[in-house]
Amino acid sequence: MDDHTTQEHTPIFQRIKDYLLAQIAAGTWKEGDVIPSEQALVKQFGVSRMTVNRAVRELTTEQVLTRRQGAGTYVAQQKYQATLLEIKSIADEIRARGHAHRSSLQLLERGRASELLAKQFDLAPAQPLFHSIIVHYENGVPIQVEDRWVNPLCAPDYMQQDFASITPNEYLMAAAPLQGATYSIEALAAPRDIAEMLAIDTRQACLVLKRQTRSAGRVASIATMWHPGHRYQFAGSFA
Repeated sequence: MDDHTTQEHTPIFQRIKDYLLAQIAAGTWKEGDVIPSEQALVKQFGVSRMTVNRAVRELTTEQVLTRRQGAGTYVAQQKYQATLLEIKSIADEIRARGHAHRSSLQLLERGRASELLAKQFDLAPAQPLFHSIIVHYENGVPIQVEDRWVNPLCAPDYMQQDFASITPNEYLMAAAPLQGATYSIEALAAPRDIAEMLAIDTRQACLVLKRQTRSAGRVASIATMWHPGHRYQFAGSFA
């Protein structure tokens, strides 16, 4: 089925939603910008006011847009959530929100443990480690830089994975079943390379999650995950 046929089978209100999301992802409308009025969208798409209203109303419910009485509809401050009480793939979290996930592999290399990493992995210095850096996107917006070191003893096939179709978390949960994890969170200014990957200013604060996972009695991976503080939050609950 080609793109034209797929579009024909997509409900019109969904096409309007996709258009609005694409404009936001492309940066045409940024947080706090007013979007075109419903009447303008009615003329642009040649549809009923009810159809446009449904698209805008659903995006408002999904907290992509926000309405201000008498002032119009604006792009909301985007606060993407991640759970802390269970380790999930970021791709699953994004899809659970009905949004599109994609990733961009920035680095995949075989390295050697520095003294600090050797201590964290409980390995001898200069032991082999795998290293990856991946940017994760939600609806085209970069929301996480994942900088991960992996123990080859736990995940020997890590370097052979296609990280465009599987996340490191998804692979590791299968290859090195989770035995335990420790983590910390802090607010840090983004270094220049991280800021560029997240498309933010270096003066902006990031929420940085550092997580160590264990499997079969060994440290399996150590990941540092950078999130733009103005569009991300962590959440969790337990009974």
